[in-house]
Amino acid sequence: MHTVAVLALDRVIPFDLSTPIEVFSRTRLPDGRSAYQVRVCAERAEIDAGAFTLRASWGLDGLRGADTVVVPGVADPTAPISPAVRDALRAAAADGTRIASVCVGTFPLAATGLLDGLRVTTHWQAAGLLAALHPGLDVDPDVLYVDNGQFLTSAGAAAGLDLCLHMVRRDYGSAVAADAARLSVMPLEREGGQAQFIVHDHTPTPQGSELEALLDWLRENLARDLSLADIAERAGTSTRTLIRRFRDQTGTTPLQWLHRARIRQAQHLLETTGHSVERIGGQVGFGSPTAFRDRFKRTTGVSPQTYRRTFG
Repeated sequence: MHTVAVLALDRVIPFDLSTPIEVFSRTRLPDGRSAYQVRVCAERAEIDAGAFTLRASWGLDGLRGADTVVVPGVADPTAPISPAVRDALRAAAADGTRIASVCVGTFPLAATGLLDGLRVTTHWQAAGLLAALHPGLDVDPDVLYVDNGQFLTSAGAAAGLDLCLHMVRRDYGSAVAADAARLSVMPLEREGGQAQFIVHDHTPTPQGSELEALLDWLRENLARDLSLADIAERAGTSTRTLIRRFRDQTGTTPLQWLHRARIRQAQHLLETTGHSVERIGGQVGFGSPTAFRDRFKRTTGVSPQTYRRTFG
């Protein structure tokens, strides 16, 4: 039987902790036998889990001999891990144990150095922080999970389910994984990545900044066919100066900002209206339905129709 050790760090996020416990403990083989033995391991006898206190059945020694170790997220992902936790994870890795993280559990796993040089993911809101704290990682904020073989990382919240089901499929095949997915009321494969869940708002600009009025004007004129020269003319500056100010104050270019604002408005219209995809594309400034569909899928990872079915 495959043994999964779920590591409960201090201030563990209960949702992230429960996801691997529920998926693996409920997975059954075709003959009805349990596919996994699950251990909940912690450094101390009692762990703060926010709304409650957790009493783990295993200490860090529970990681030894496990086939898989799962690191759930914690309330403060920047909190340092103890030397004992670091050493236990490194020892497990040295033994060839598969190690996975759920959501911001990528942070404590990255703190061990085991992920250096690898492509990883985490919750999209924390991706920038992860990349800043660990520049040796290739952080992909758009996917639901990344499988590097021995090390796996997932995006936020429900993406932990996607990752766990993926590991079930790796271990026992698609039939067992599909049955586990049905128990979780989840598709075995979700279309698109976490980009479809990202709120593609503009980068916040401080009130009173020199771009504030221009950004308000752009939001009010998303349907217009605007070029970089048009925006610069509205701002009363050269295109070179405009690009520099946008980079400094929003972290992106004027046209990239405009495209994201258009897609965010399109997401809102797909969620709240029954307008056709063609009409919505025109409403947010795309000259053709094809251009709109291409840009929407490039930004969110799914088609407008799929997005509407999911969120409408």
